[in-house]
Amino acid sequence: MRPFGTTEQLARRRQRARDLLRRGLSPKQVALQIGATERSIRRWKQESQQPKRKRRGRGPGHPCRLTASQQRRLVRALARGAYAYGYAEDYWTLDRIAHLIWDLFHVRYRSSGVWYLLHRLGWSCQKPQRRTFQRDDEAIAHWKHYVWPHIKKVADAARNPRLY
Repeated sequence: MRPFGTTEQLARRRQRARDLLRRGLSPKQVALQIGATERSIRRWKQESQQPKRKRRGRGPGHPCRLTASQQRRLVRALARGAYAYGYAEDYWTLDRIAHLIWDLFHVRYRSSGVWYLLHRLGWSCQKPQRRTFQRDDEAIAHWKHYVWPHIKKVADAARNPRLY
């Protein structure tokens, strides 16, 4: 079980134990002064005598199954859109991306693995916005520019007549 204290406090405790060992105290005496077990004191002494190992730059977990060049190729493929790969709608799902990875690289991914991969690549979850076929963007722009400010101004004036 981890003893009470922050990482820095525990590091200072280990360093104090090493200093006491260098002064010639026995592991048993150091253990009594520090409040640790004798076995821990011996382990700290042994670790201090070994050369320091460089820490790996990678975090915990399994490394990515796609190389950096494959990841770049996947991003380019995703940017082309789902239409380019034969889907009826132009949006990506985790399952579609998993199938695309299999088709391109012959590497199997589950949906959860695709999620983590996309997160590492800087992609985010987006819900496709549904639009009607009858949508008239020019009429909407005209309404927003000319009609809405008039409605808003009248509504604001009715709520607070002193401002107008």
